[in-house]
Amino acid sequence: MSREMKFKTIIAQYCEVLPEKMKGDLRFREDLGFSSLDFMSFLGELEDEFDVELEIEQATTITTVGEALELLNELDMAS
Repeated sequence: MSREMKFKTIIAQYCEVLPEKMKGDLRFREDLGFSSLDFMSFLGELEDEFDVELEIEQATTITTVGEALELLNELDMAS
């Protein structure tokens, strides 16, 4: 499974959109229906699955699937 598909599969656990149908411009709260708790749980899963550490300042700026994937890739390249 590709990194992006693994990422989208984690998101799919919290919403009713299939990973293969997810677009980068989907907003977590408005389009996918994430609650604050869902979003924080999702971020924790990302940290565990991809062995990265998100700073709270970074996390609060994420609104779309594309932004989250971009940040994940940046963190991975930095480590």
